[in-house]
Amino acid sequence: MDAMALGKDYATQECAVARALEVIGERWTLLIVRDALYGVRRYNDFLVHLGIPRAVLAARLQNLIAAGILEKRRYQESPPRDEYVLTERGTALWPSLRALGMWGREHLSGARLRVFRHATCGTDRELGPYGECPACGTVVPVQDVQMLPGPGLGRNPADPVSRALLRPKRLLQPIETDPV
Repeated sequence: MDAMALGKDYATQECAVARALEVIGERWTLLIVRDALYGVRRYNDFLVHLGIPRAVLAARLQNLIAAGILEKRRYQESPPRDEYVLTERGTALWPSLRALGMWGREHLSGARLRVFRHATCGTDRELGPYGECPACGTVVPVQDVQMLPGPGLGRNPADPVSRALLRPKRLLQPIETDPV
């Protein structure tokens, strides 16, 4: 049986989903965006938390910068060090990642690894499937989302990024990892 080779792009597809997949559809890309939403900004933190090969991470970061989803910012001159910060275009992916995570929880794992709440409302109830606050009814802007560890998350992770993500925090705020 002859198998057709999978193409490298979706050039023949006239579809917004196909166009989006051209930018964010590669393996690891959405996980990088997810981590950036969680406050991961530094190359080594992405590397350690994701367990991604260096060459793949470098390529994905460059693609995300070229697509206007991340921007590279210098935070140290000597030696030169950069961080990767989500742009407005990047933060606009939050509802899609929220929906994908909820789908995965419901249809694949069942585990509540992270809980997302409305930080400014102060409710202890989790956001709804569209990012709406069950207490005040508003769709919560990404910067007002508080992330907490859920009951299904391991409490003794090996890497410093995962340990930092055990502390409640707002999305987009830079993580603070334990000193090594």
